[in-house]
Amino acid sequence: MKQLLLLIIIVFSINSTYCQIKINNIAPPNWWTGMENKHVQILIHGDNLNNAACTWKTPGVTIDSIYNDNKGNYLIINVNIKEWAPTGNHIIHIKTKKDKFFIKYPIYSRKQRTTKYGLDSNDFVYLIMPDRFANGDSNNDIIEGMNEISLCRDSMFLRHGGDLQGIINNLDYIKNLGMTAIWLTPVMENNQEYESYHGYAITNHYKIDPRLGNIELYKSFVNQCHNRDIKVVKDIVLNHIGNKHFLYITPPDSNCFNYWANFTRTNYRATTLMDPYATESDKNIFQNAWFDTHMPDINHNNEIMANYLIQNCIWWIEETQIDAFRIDTYAYSDQKFMAKLAERILIEYPNFGMFGETWVHGQGIQSWFSSGIKPNKSINSLLPGTTDFQWYYALTETLTTKQSWTGGVSRLYYTLAQDYLYESPENNVIFLDNHDLSRFYSIVNEDFEKFSSGLILLSTMRGIPMLYYGTEILMKNYADPDGKVREDFPGGWKKDKANAFKNELSLKQQEALNLVKKLTKLRLQHNALRTGKFKHFVPINDMYVYFRYNDKEKFMVVLNTADNTGDMSLFSLKEFLGNRTIVKDVLNNEIINDIYSWQIPANSCYLFEIMQ
Repeated sequence: MKQLLLLIIIVFSINSTYCQIKINNIAPPNWWTGMENKHVQILIHGDNLNNAACTWKTPGVTIDSIYNDNKGNYLIINVNIKEWAPTGNHIIHIKTKKDKFFIKYPIYSRKQRTTKYGLDSNDFVYLIMPDRFANGDSNNDIIEGMNEISLCRDSMFLRHGGDLQGIINNLDYIKNLGMTAIWLTPVMENNQEYESYHGYAITNHYKIDPRLGNIELYKSFVNQCHNRDIKVVKDIVLNHIGNKHFLYITPPDSNCFNYWANFTRTNYRATTLMDPYATESDKNIFQNAWFDTHMPDINHNNEIMANYLIQNCIWWIEETQIDAFRIDTYAYSDQKFMAKLAERILIEYPNFGMFGETWVHGQGIQSWFSSGIKPNKSINSLLPGTTDFQWYYALTETLTTKQSWTGGVSRLYYTLAQDYLYESPENNVIFLDNHDLSRFYSIVNEDFEKFSSGLILLSTMRGIPMLYYGTEILMKNYADPDGKVREDFPGGWKKDKANAFKNELSLKQQEALNLVKKLTKLRLQHNALRTGKFKHFVPINDMYVYFRYNDKEKFMVVLNTADNTGDMSLFSLKEFLGNRTIVKDVLNNEIINDIYSWQIPANSCYLFEIMQ
């Protein structure tokens, strides 16, 4: 009898342990009343959720449908939250055959924002890789229990310890630089085993990587930026996730990802999407194959995954009040899904800023992804702007190659002449370099005059200019591999020999920094340089002339890429100057009395204000 009683107790204990429900993730962790779209997918991830049912008795909240996976890892509740639903912690009652429990789910009122969302050509963006900028809190350098706990500043592949607090500590430096927006590479959790520093293999979409900070610190960062009239651009990744993400380890459905019998890498050929002759296999490999072995490609046709990603984007906007998204690997994602994402965001936040990474070759290919209906495309992406790689290619060729019929400075001319392909070319983000490209100062072979020319063109062209951290102090190197252009900003760590934040610079670095500040100040002072009309002449003898103007002011930029002085009389300037001959060299504060007889020095660029 005692043995039978003991057996009963053991069996009961085993069953009790087995049916104990554990909740690991709830996504989204909260929501709001007042959304234009009232439907919310609440994804509950855990253990022993087999055949779970639920009730939600709050007035104004109705359950539309419930989904259970066949492994007991997911309960997905699709609800409708009315405008008049009460705010506060709501109780979701969940019951399985062997257990019952409840979850407190917060619902808030939407926040009332006093300033507009968005990003436009009035802005100047500063791009930062948080792990490599500044270490403001050494306590989070290594987080025990994470898959990568290494810290080594001598390795380009390991973490260096930069964090959100380090950026917050140096916001005044960024403000004094003249920047009006900050773009951080992804700050969400990257609990990967190797190279987790860059942030592009997300493992938790609702959590800040603890080695960078937490959600409260991120919200503080946003608030402190806004207090300085600096916008915040959040880098989001929709094409793939890290393979340590719970959605990949225990997927809620069998087709959440694009699986292949053997690892297949994307062919990187965005042309397949609009090429009228492309094969279906090439299209499939481009869009559905993986970026890397540890980056599972998301199937955007799976409704669970699509809702998860779209709601996550909306959650970050509402929860943290950011201003814009930079969308990583935009071209590789399903384009119908991307259009739906943009539509959902713009319904809730009509002025929200977005630009997609379109690292492609060819103006027609790049413009195909921007807003509007394009040839061989039946959907409108609603994407306001793109990363303007075609402008970047043209600029670097302009400053490193002599003019030919289509090459050198002619390529810049031809690139801009094709702006008719965009609805709003002024929303494209232009840049000299970024975290994937060789440093601009190295590209121009450390020629300071060419470097200065690039900065002037960046600051006065159409589009939204972006500066990569360290460009202003002549940081250099080639992206071979890309870790070499992701070096630490000097002064971001206590033991650094020089501190650029405190102006401990060489004379040439100081000159570069001063030029950046002059140009950003001029942009802020003159609407014509930010939003003015654009006109240009056909290049002649390695020279290029263009104008930025409005009804009140007019500026002229003159670029000479030749190894000899250039003659301004070659251009029909009277179309813009009339009978005026006097211009002001605004960077050097000098007056040129007769622009027609002025000779522009070799390999130089000048910004003139046309005197009224």
